[in-house]
Amino acid sequence: MYLEGKHALVTGGGTGIGLAIAQDLAAKGAQVTITGRRQAVLDEVATDRITGMTMDVRDEQRVTDAIAAAVAARGPVQICIANAGIAEGKSVHKTDMAFWRNMMATNLDGTFLTIRESLKSMRQTDWGRVIAVSSMAGLRGLPGAACYSASKHGMIGLIRSLSEDYMGSAFTFNALCPGYVDTPIVTRNTTSIAERAGVTEEKARDMMIKANRHQRLIETSEVAAAAAWLTGPGSGSINGQCIEIAGGQM
Repeated sequence: MYLEGKHALVTGGGTGIGLAIAQDLAAKGAQVTITGRRQAVLDEVATDRITGMTMDVRDEQRVTDAIAAAVAARGPVQICIANAGIAEGKSVHKTDMAFWRNMMATNLDGTFLTIRESLKSMRQTDWGRVIAVSSMAGLRGLPGAACYSASKHGMIGLIRSLSEDYMGSAFTFNALCPGYVDTPIVTRNTTSIAERAGVTEEKARDMMIKANRHQRLIETSEVAAAAAWLTGPGSGSINGQCIEIAGGQM
């Protein structure tokens, strides 16, 4: 229970990676605010230590208001997990501005707004951890997913710059870069990849599995374990890093 008394904010915390991280942080003592666009989904996983709050990370005012309300209710955010995001591939010549802007607004703008508003209260404390959930696509371009890859690269640039800004302080900034994780996003992308590549859904799923070096989908608990490490004792010297969770060197 080493996180007792700490307030953690996890965006996209109702399902998948975000939920796994939120539950793990709560098990270690943190009071956790999870956000998402569907209150019913958040309510389903709420506990005495996990509270759901509707928030669309693309909307600056809603992010500002929601995080301020969370701070008023549970104290300063000392663990910020910028996890909310979307993953969808599309060839550049088929990418219109609406698709591009929605991807950037969700993945990159949403990460920026979440971190900016969390820092307002975190800076008033003597300890803080900021973690952005990026992707292996943030370290190398994925074929057929230039827009998604660009958004995830941007998240890493933001994290690296913030780590420099706060170097030597009690706050650290890191990114998690998982490969293909066994979440509803992979399930949805199976159909999309199959259509774009002209293969069966079974083959499309196999393509994602083989993209992970250990030839299996990653469990959400494995990503949560990495987040726990970055918030745990002895983590103060891990700063400005991109932690690869892909079963091997990418």
